[in-house]
Amino acid sequence: MNSSTQLAPPPLTGGKLVLATLAVALATFMNVLDSSIANVAIPTISGNLGVSVDEGTWVITLFSAANAVAIPLTGWLTQRLGQIRLFVAAILLFVFSSWLCGVAPNLIVLLAARVLQGAVAGPLIPLSQAILLGSYPKEKSSTALSLWAMTATVGPIAGPALGGWITDSYSWSWIFYINIPVGLFAAGVTWIIYRDRDSATRKLPIDKVGLLSLIVWVASLQIMLDKGKDLDWFNSPVICTLTAIAAISFFFFLIWEFTEKNPIVDLRLFAQRNFRGGTIAISIAYAVFFSNLVVLPQWIQGYLGYRSVDAGLVTAPLGIFAVLLAPVMAKIIPKSDARVLATLAFLGFAGVFFMRSRYTTDVDQWTLILPTLLQGIPMALFFTPLTAIILSGLSPDRIPAAAGLSNFVRVFAGGVGTSLITTGWNDRTILHHAQLAEQSGVNNPSYTNAIATLHTTLGGSTEQAVVFFEHSLNMQAAMLGLNDIFWLSSMSFIAIIPLIWMTKPHKGEVGAAAGAH
Repeated sequence: MNSSTQLAPPPLTGGKLVLATLAVALATFMNVLDSSIANVAIPTISGNLGVSVDEGTWVITLFSAANAVAIPLTGWLTQRLGQIRLFVAAILLFVFSSWLCGVAPNLIVLLAARVLQGAVAGPLIPLSQAILLGSYPKEKSSTALSLWAMTATVGPIAGPALGGWITDSYSWSWIFYINIPVGLFAAGVTWIIYRDRDSATRKLPIDKVGLLSLIVWVASLQIMLDKGKDLDWFNSPVICTLTAIAAISFFFFLIWEFTEKNPIVDLRLFAQRNFRGGTIAISIAYAVFFSNLVVLPQWIQGYLGYRSVDAGLVTAPLGIFAVLLAPVMAKIIPKSDARVLATLAFLGFAGVFFMRSRYTTDVDQWTLILPTLLQGIPMALFFTPLTAIILSGLSPDRIPAAAGLSNFVRVFAGGVGTSLITTGWNDRTILHHAQLAEQSGVNNPSYTNAIATLHTTLGGSTEQAVVFFEHSLNMQAAMLGLNDIFWLSSMSFIAIIPLIWMTKPHKGEVGAAAGAH
């Protein structure tokens, strides 16, 4: 198909529609699953590869960074290759990179495979929505988006539980291998059904300078954030150099993109009030939400002694309400003010994180599960209303670029947020440990009494009592540090609510908006 004009193919019907929906949804599920399935496996992966948990977290952050960089390329690649060819190619490359992740013998190879996996995953989410919307009649677009949303939200339910079970029962490699049969099925069925329904293609120039500068500043910033703690931040020449490269390339990127005729990222969209306010709000919210999904399982496994599968089951209820409410939201959103729904979502998230900020070291399983279960409610109110705000008031020809840019900022914010939250938790833990240790000297009667009591209770030596006390002190310091993170996360959601009310959403644009997750 080499012409630039082409009639849209008619909607699918019957069994073909059901099978096509399943195949496209599975590709979405595979992508979403991979963003959460590794969370509970990070301690195991780190141990098996002989690296720290902080280094293991790069498996998540580098995937997010590569995914963010690839998203702005989706529009250009679609016009060069066609929707279906690009979608199927992305699935097959995702399968290949998943295999590479599984066979990785060390952290370097695993991180390289995750970067590839994140990059090829870039087109999957936007194209899956576009393909589904083109498969259904316009009057059924809400149904198509509801089915997509239900599939996308199953990932947070299945990911942690499935990842934990696979890690404990088999090997962490299998959390990546399971993508292979799913991806091959999705790619095969999609190609069989859609190969004659591909979009028109045309050759367009690509902003090579903009793309290169984008890659340089994103990579430099992400590596700087990931390595900062290990290298003592700005006392390290490496960190200072990475910071300088990131800053210079970022400012060059800004100047170039504002002056380029066909920029890879249309930064002029930030002049639109709705786009600006909505994108900043959704990006901060997603950064806080996603980064907490990473540190929570690490704490549950590292300090509460839960197995991977148990940590997964504790975090699995996240998507239950999100799935159940997805069909309801499809009916409510077109009749509601998106600002009200987004505000309710942020208040819900704030309440959930405040509940977590009250955790103690002897927290029971139900107290761990309840906030996660309730978090599904604001999740259902989160993405679609905010995306409706972001894209409202834009002309149809600017919506693809706006959707790509908002997704880039959101996904990249998730990676940056994970690095910052992980570092923040570590720093607060060290601070609380120092404060607690000040009160644990031999000159403190409370400390000497506690050691004596432990010595009597444990029936061991005084040295054993001291070791046990130090272990308890470490657990308490980590708990207090994480409580600080949870409290800050709660306040962050409250703080960004005004951004929503600085916008003026337009009704009747939810269909287009929802297609831009």
